[in-house]
Amino acid sequence: MRLLPLLLLALTLTLAEAAIDKDNKSSAASIGDVNQHNVINLRLHTEINNNNNDSNSSSDANVDVDVNFDLSRTQRLRDSLNLFDLSLLAAQWPRVEAARTLRVNCTKDMRSYLRGLSDAKMWAVKMDDASGHYTSGFFYGNNYWMGSLALCDAIYDGAITNNNNNNSNSNNNNSNKDNNKDNGLPFAEAFSRAYSSVYNAPPPFLPGFYVLKMQLNETLPTQVLRTIYTGMCLPSSCSIRDVDQMSSFARLELPSRDVRVLDIRVPTDKEFNIWSDKTFCMLIVVSCIVLGLICCGTLYEIYLTRQLQEALRRQDKEMMNNSETSSGIGCASSDYSDTMTAHNESIEALKQSNQSDSDSLKQLNQLVLNLPPTLSGDNDSGNGHLHHHVDHHDDHHDHHDHALDHDAGSNKGNHSNNNSNSDEHLEGHLHEPEKLSIYSELLLSFSAITNFNAICDRNVGADTIPCIHGLRAFSMAWVILGHTCIVVFKYSDNMEMRKKVEQNFFFQAITNGPFSVDTFFFISGFLISYLYFRTNAKGKLNKLSKGANEFTAGTYHFFGLVAYRFMRLTAPYLFVLGVVQVTMKYLAAYSIFDPPTMDHVTCPDYWWRNILYINTLFPVDEMCMLWSWYLANDTQFYMIGAIILIVGVRHFKLSAITTLVFLVLSWITTAVVAFTNNHRPNTDDPLALFDKIYDKPWTRLGPYLIGMAVGWILFRSNCKIRLPRLTVATAWTLAMLNLFVLVFGLYQTDLSQFTAAAYSSLSHSAWALSLAWITIACSTGYGGYINSLLSAPCLYPFSRVTYCAYLVHPIVIRSMALNSDAPLHLGGDLMVVMFFGLTVASYFLAFVVSMSFEAPVVTMLKILSPSRKKRLA
Repeated sequence: MRLLPLLLLALTLTLAEAAIDKDNKSSAASIGDVNQHNVINLRLHTEINNNNNDSNSSSDANVDVDVNFDLSRTQRLRDSLNLFDLSLLAAQWPRVEAARTLRVNCTKDMRSYLRGLSDAKMWAVKMDDASGHYTSGFFYGNNYWMGSLALCDAIYDGAITNNNNNNSNSNNNNSNKDNNKDNGLPFAEAFSRAYSSVYNAPPPFLPGFYVLKMQLNETLPTQVLRTIYTGMCLPSSCSIRDVDQMSSFARLELPSRDVRVLDIRVPTDKEFNIWSDKTFCMLIVVSCIVLGLICCGTLYEIYLTRQLQEALRRQDKEMMNNSETSSGIGCASSDYSDTMTAHNESIEALKQSNQSDSDSLKQLNQLVLNLPPTLSGDNDSGNGHLHHHVDHHDDHHDHHDHALDHDAGSNKGNHSNNNSNSDEHLEGHLHEPEKLSIYSELLLSFSAITNFNAICDRNVGADTIPCIHGLRAFSMAWVILGHTCIVVFKYSDNMEMRKKVEQNFFFQAITNGPFSVDTFFFISGFLISYLYFRTNAKGKLNKLSKGANEFTAGTYHFFGLVAYRFMRLTAPYLFVLGVVQVTMKYLAAYSIFDPPTMDHVTCPDYWWRNILYINTLFPVDEMCMLWSWYLANDTQFYMIGAIILIVGVRHFKLSAITTLVFLVLSWITTAVVAFTNNHRPNTDDPLALFDKIYDKPWTRLGPYLIGMAVGWILFRSNCKIRLPRLTVATAWTLAMLNLFVLVFGLYQTDLSQFTAAAYSSLSHSAWALSLAWITIACSTGYGGYINSLLSAPCLYPFSRVTYCAYLVHPIVIRSMALNSDAPLHLGGDLMVVMFFGLTVASYFLAFVVSMSFEAPVVTMLKILSPSRKKRLA
């Protein structure tokens, strides 16, 4: 009985709540009906709004007489940012037609468009929906009010011609309605099944998408000078001048606002036909030729491998038969197997030794039966041909040779036999090696199997410092991260987020990303010096200066180095340069966003500067493929380093003094430029003075020269330096502290003009000094876990394609951003996912380009070298 009152109370509360919910639902339904009516009936009249205002006023008066807010006369932010209003354009349309400033076809189609909006035609509603306007987030950096290019494109599907021709026949009209009932919807088939009774007629004209770039100078409610991008879906018959004229009638003239149209782009014009572009056609032809060579080289290698296997089977069968005739118990066969095992062990020993000199290669060739061609070239330690290896990427190509020779030995696994336990008459039956023609070797240089195995090999040559691979791989990932942030921030609808993110302490790792390029310069300088002496001199430097005249020999030597580097680097560079030109032309014509650089304009005119590696000596506004500044500087440094090394063979003190003078002059020049331009690295954008400090060779030379000095030190010491533990610990502490200060030390600091200039001058060289210790420590046994990380074999493939990854990764990033139909909305998780996705895509393309152009060219250069010895098959 006590529960009865509680049950009655619960029942009463339930009924009351149900009644409230019913009232809420009915009121919501009425509101929904009004909203639905407003959405469908998009007439250019205001009776409904006036009625709503009256009803709202009466209801407000009933609630509280003293509280009465009237915002109808208040200028709100959305009013100030209403830059292209079709309602205003419709109200002033008689004036527009009277002015006769529009073309006839544009006037006719715009009249049809406005009439379609007034009559709530579905195609007109879609065009209005595809047009952009201010929504929100203006003060958070939303400058892109783009609408939807995809929707504007999907409204018209070309069926208008059939409809116009069949208007006289009702049956045909009905069939056309059935065929076009889902016209203009992105998911047309699914929509037609769900809404089979809806008819969506196409517009009476072809829609076009126009992107207006406007400069907004707003003084109320706050002073703002911004560049706004607005997308408008309008009749395609209107020219850029017509849209510019209409925009002046489609906005109110406010005393607090000044709007100027800077540019109008029409992505739907399709003014760029990629199939008629000569550069694109050349790229297609070159790609087809290279693809054909790769297929032929791969098939030829497979053929040689099978031919070898068949020869070995016949040989083994013949040896078995001969053994039965000489010994009733078949001992010869057993002895032969033992002999083969012994030779296999000798090959494994060669693999462990990792010797790339000519004696080891000659011994391996003698052991292997019917050796297939590889990418290798004979590395004669005393041949004096520096152009075989001295390049900041050549270490991994030297490894290509070494790895491929071992791969050939492991695959064949059968060897000539000199064991005394074998029957003497078996020696005459062994398969004799054959020499391949030079044409066969050149064809095999394109083999995908050989090149892929060489890139992915987990071993390195004896003349390679393993930790260099890790430094190069991690630096490349750092470069991709920095470029991803630069491009993505530019095309986001919350660009002010960058200012907030930059206040984060760890974001300094991205802000100071340019140090990653100093790592590349350091590696380049180190390798040219170390490989010059170690790989080509082998301690006998006098061989490098042989010649009738020292100056003449040195001059020939220098031009040989430069020519080899030019041919090795230019093949993939030239191909990617063409891809950049075509890609940027396409994106500039079809993207709703402005391209980050004007490569589609500069590349056709100034590509030759890139091929000559002198593009950094000209203004940045004329530079094609902006990120190629590094290749130009590195090649110029290579020439300086080659001269210093050639002179240093006979005049070491002169070369040392020259290196020191160049280093000091670079510091002084950078300091003067930074001080004159009041450059503040703690607050300025790292690329603020790109044309004066960032890309100029005289400001980036320091790390390269320090790398050359480290290469000479390791060569002279033969990577054997003994240091006390205290010295090692102190050096590691100072090196890590220096790196940490350079990356994070400018966080919320205030530098004077003099201090800022000194920092700009010395910071790059200070970074290289820390790398110098890391390289020396890892090469002499003091690297510990850091050496294990940097020398991890899993990093070798990524390091070997770093050059191609650097070339292609900006194309991947730009294509992702510019092919989007809307701006990105940045967030931490999105940035992480984008970074890893773009890195994977960049390295995939880098592998393709490296296997297609870089590896074959390097191999062909070694095949055609005067010191090249014929390989055996």
